[in-house]
Amino acid sequence: MTNFTKFGSIAALASSLLAGCATNQPQFTYTAPILPEAASGFTEKPGWATKKFAVAAANPLATDAGYQILKAGGSAVDAAVVVQMVLGLVEPQSSGIGGGAFLLHAKGNQDGKANGKMEANIEAFDGRETAPAAATESLFMGKDGKPLAFTEAQVGGRSVGVPGTVRMLEMAHKQHGKLPWATLFQPAIALAEGGFKVSPRLNTLLTAEKNLKNDPVAAAYFYDAAGAAWPVGHVLKNPAYAAVLRGIAKDGSKALLEGAVAQAIVDKVRNHPTNAGLLSLQDLSNYAPKKRDPLCFDYKVDPEIYQICGMPPPSSGAIAIGQILSILNNTPAPHLPLDSATVPTAAEFLSPEWLHLYLEASRLAFADRAQYVADPDFVAPPAGNWKEMLNPVYLTQRSKLIGEKSMKTASAGIPLPYAAIKIGNSAGANSQHNFKYAPMPDQIEYGTSHISIIDAAGNALAMTTTIEGGFGSMQMVSPSPNLAGGFLLNNELTDFSFTPADASGKPIANRVEPGKRPRSSMSPTLVIDKTTGQVIMSAGSPGGALIIHFTAKTLYGTLNWGMNAQEAINLPNFGSLNGPSILEAKRFPPAVVEALKAKGHEIREIEMTSGLQAIERTTSSGVATYDGFFGGADPRREGVVLGD
Repeated sequence: MTNFTKFGSIAALASSLLAGCATNQPQFTYTAPILPEAASGFTEKPGWATKKFAVAAANPLATDAGYQILKAGGSAVDAAVVVQMVLGLVEPQSSGIGGGAFLLHAKGNQDGKANGKMEANIEAFDGRETAPAAATESLFMGKDGKPLAFTEAQVGGRSVGVPGTVRMLEMAHKQHGKLPWATLFQPAIALAEGGFKVSPRLNTLLTAEKNLKNDPVAAAYFYDAAGAAWPVGHVLKNPAYAAVLRGIAKDGSKALLEGAVAQAIVDKVRNHPTNAGLLSLQDLSNYAPKKRDPLCFDYKVDPEIYQICGMPPPSSGAIAIGQILSILNNTPAPHLPLDSATVPTAAEFLSPEWLHLYLEASRLAFADRAQYVADPDFVAPPAGNWKEMLNPVYLTQRSKLIGEKSMKTASAGIPLPYAAIKIGNSAGANSQHNFKYAPMPDQIEYGTSHISIIDAAGNALAMTTTIEGGFGSMQMVSPSPNLAGGFLLNNELTDFSFTPADASGKPIANRVEPGKRPRSSMSPTLVIDKTTGQVIMSAGSPGGALIIHFTAKTLYGTLNWGMNAQEAINLPNFGSLNGPSILEAKRFPPAVVEALKAKGHEIREIEMTSGLQAIERTTSSGVATYDGFFGGADPRREGVVLGD
């Protein structure tokens, strides 16, 4: 990985957060920091070098709470619980106890030797929301037989899935926690009761949002009496959230998914005046997180071979990222040797020639994603195993479909060994094959937040967490009418295909079904050094379907181009969802745009607000062993990295 002798000390922002943190004590005591106000928009960040451990999250208060837990001897999972509970308070628009999450966890490897099949040390925890038992495939179809408009589907109870984050974290903590469960709620409870300062990002999003004000609980909490969003720096208190967290701290996930809080959730969903949902008390109490096998693949960047691990379906992230990177490796896409003394500029890396190859690889990956990926408890993989979608032979054949001009829209392939058995063609020729499912039409996706942590014992995790759209379903639950605030419910069911079948009646794999988990783009990612068996990077991002591109960009920048995590995160964003070629607005020279148009690309320049977090292991100059960490946070959001 990258040499870090060129980097200085931890940035002033992080340093100011460290003031007053609790020292290493037998019993954890939380000290609330003084939060400096961060600018909104694009704020340059230097990256942060640490030696013992590191935590990266989307808000400085959440990062600091995780830092204090790690400093007190907590594990990576302990820190993840703390960070999530604080994020649900200070960044409520993105994630929280009313949503779902995916968590990858890797055990620390202290001897620095590869231990056989390295993914055996990695666990994938699935806390994805589920559809109510009463849901049908026509959930998002209107009376006119057409799919609902997105906002019409999102706002209200119809879109709310069974929340899974808390019960999933509970499962992970039982295996990997060091500090008591109840201890991990102290920071969020203290901040909820004492108040936190409204950040520029939260203020901006509240000001722009119109539907949230229609919910009486949310309106009374987020806005003043005149209906204006609380200004930047306003101290906002959430005693209702603190009360719910106290219950979870004492009684675990039952305090959320059973009893009075569960009843309040169900009442909120089923009694919405215009868009009621189907959630029941039994749906909540029956929710079960799942342990799944991680989806890992080898990735070669001469002379190194890495192992990249992500979530399997219902996440589409690891499959799509793996396909994009592997297809690129079979093209003339240039990549910088890791030992090169000359580092080109971002503009030189992101040439029209390289971007063309990346965008075409993206089209191929997203075509397969639309055709195949859905909840594996309902939909079988196309070749008997999801890893066959990353079969090198299959992806070599797919890469041959990339030409000098853009293909505009790609078709799904037919992975081995399915294709070898059925039609003897690994690349596709899908016009000859009667697919079981129809491809899912393009559909809006939003949301999420990402957490990366490596603790003092070397345990690493990547966790992406969500309530889907900004402020989820715009429904805020407060179990007590006498307490202000509460928590927001997800709109995760809108990640299902609104249309259950195509025009011929062929079903779509990711259609709504009772108890089913919707397909996700969340891409928590761990990278492993195959020589040492150590995790050398944890990364991920929010951003809907574009999460896949944001994360792939960061992996390519670090592994192929020798950038550090911050430099890779800072790169302009780009991608394709198997339609137009999307470029981050005002980040690409006109000459690059015109060159892509000349290759047949339909260009859309838009805001692409990623929220990447990444932590990587580092080496000193001339030293072959890892000796610390370097973390990066997205300049497009408020995140920071902290550690000792």
